[in-house]
Amino acid sequence: MSGERRGGGEPGRDRRREQIRVRRELAREHAREFAREQGLTGREEESAERLRSKAAAATGATALTRSRVRLDQPRADRRRLLPVYDPEAFGRLSERVARFLGTGRFIVWMTLVIIVWVLWNIFAPDHLRFDEYPFIFLTLMLSLQASYAAPLILLAQNRQDDRDRVNLEQDRKQNERSIADTEYLTREIAALRMGLGEVATRDWIRSEFQDLIKEMDERRLFPAESDEGDR
Repeated sequence: MSGERRGGGEPGRDRRREQIRVRRELAREHAREFAREQGLTGREEESAERLRSKAAAATGATALTRSRVRLDQPRADRRRLLPVYDPEAFGRLSERVARFLGTGRFIVWMTLVIIVWVLWNIFAPDHLRFDEYPFIFLTLMLSLQASYAAPLILLAQNRQDDRDRVNLEQDRKQNERSIADTEYLTREIAALRMGLGEVATRDWIRSEFQDLIKEMDERRLFPAESDEGDR
C-alpha cells in the first residue's frame, strides 16, 4: 500500500514541478521581451525580471490584505435601527438642565408662567382661551416636565457620583503615597539620630582632653608612686 501511494504521489509531484518550471520559463520570456522592447542590457534584464517578480508578489500581497480584515483600523459603523447619540454630550446637557432646575430663577419663571397661564384662561375672551378650568392641559405639561426632569437629575447625580468616586480614589492613593513618604523620612531621621549619637562631639572631646591633662599632671607630681604602680 505504501509503495502504491508513493508511486501514485511521484507523478503528481513531477507534474507540479513541471508546471512550476513552465511558469518560470514564461516569466523569464516575458521579462526578456520587456527588456528587448525597452532596449536594456543583460544585467538590466535581470533587474527588470526581479522588479517584475517583486511587483507580482506585491500585487498578490495587496490583494490578500484587501481580502483580510485590518486589525489596526476601526471597523466601519454598522447600520442601527436605534438612533445614535453621544453619551458625553447628553450627560453634559443633563447637568446643565439639572443646574438650571435647582436655581431660584427657574422657580420664579415657572411661577410667572403658571400665573399668566391661569389668568389668561380665566379673564381672556372665550375664543382665545385654550385651557379652561380645571386646567387639564397645564397639569399635563407640568407632569411632562416632571417626567423629563427626574431622569435628567438622576443622570446628573450619577455623573457627579462617578466623579466623586474617581476623586476619592485619587485622594486615597495620594494619602497612601504621603504616608509611605512620611514613614520613610521618619526612618531616615531615626537612622541619622542613631548615627549622630556615635559621633564624637566637642564637649566629649573637651572632657577627654581634660581627663588626660589631669592624669598627666598627677604623673608629674607623683612620679615615684606611678613607677611603683607600674611595676
